[in-house]
Amino acid sequence: MEKRDEAGEYHSKDFEWEFLKNIVENDPSLSHHLHHHQDFSKYSPNSQPWQDFHSRHSSGKFFKERRYLLKEFPELVSCGENSKLLEIGCGNGSTVLPILRGSKNITVYACDCSSEALVRTKENIDRAIDNVDNFRSFCCDFSTSAFPDWVACDHCRDKFLVNDSGGSESMRVNYKCSLNEHCIGGVDFVTLIFTLSAVSKDRMPRAIKECFAVLKPGGLLLFRDYGLYDMTMLRFEPEKRVGFREYVRSDGTLSYFFCLDTARKLFTDAGFIEVNLLVPILCCD
Repeated sequence: MEKRDEAGEYHSKDFEWEFLKNIVENDPSLSHHLHHHQDFSKYSPNSQPWQDFHSRHSSGKFFKERRYLLKEFPELVSCGENSKLLEIGCGNGSTVLPILRGSKNITVYACDCSSEALVRTKENIDRAIDNVDNFRSFCCDFSTSAFPDWVACDHCRDKFLVNDSGGSESMRVNYKCSLNEHCIGGVDFVTLIFTLSAVSKDRMPRAIKECFAVLKPGGLLLFRDYGLYDMTMLRFEPEKRVGFREYVRSDGTLSYFFCLDTARKLFTDAGFIEVNLLVPILCCD
């Protein structure tokens, strides 16, 4: 029993980043990952590769359920009643499922750029959970489009900007849109779990600002993604590189690999305040 508990313990802060960095940057065979110079004109990003991906993987089981999320982000368990969460890039529901299982207080609004992904998510939720009444999905590419007005209308967005610097817990919990009966009044949480890396680097600032615009003052954006020198990155051949730390897979989907400084700048430039940012232990996605 003791060994089983020990094996099940979650570790998120015991990864030796500097050790890995020194190995990679001193290995000549990996030098193509380090240089800025590259012809980046050969790739034009669009959402069709993800539509094709989810059509091919119609069983919806390509990604495993991310059960570690509630330990990584305990705020999702301790949140108050009637909390609202926007999950961006829901894929087959691997992030949505553990949240719906673990917190009855949250209503989840999930979006993806692929309509096929939304079908897979709905199928997986229906198979796993009976009588779900706190879930809604919609199609949206947040890197090119604004979220629908019913997530946060112009009135709400303006109010969030005015109150952002002094937003109270009371406002976050109690805020309701006073002008649009169809508007949910923004969200308390935004989750970006292995989603931002699939967005072209030059579109990331706009996408993150859109997240900021629909998040209530005092709300949280929960982010987890590929880190610099992840094994997935090191496996890419030189010809798959389409930008600095940016690669295209054989199926046409993108993957970017973040260092802490890049992630920090992207989010703080959009208006976010850093609460916690670290490189976790390497683990299977």
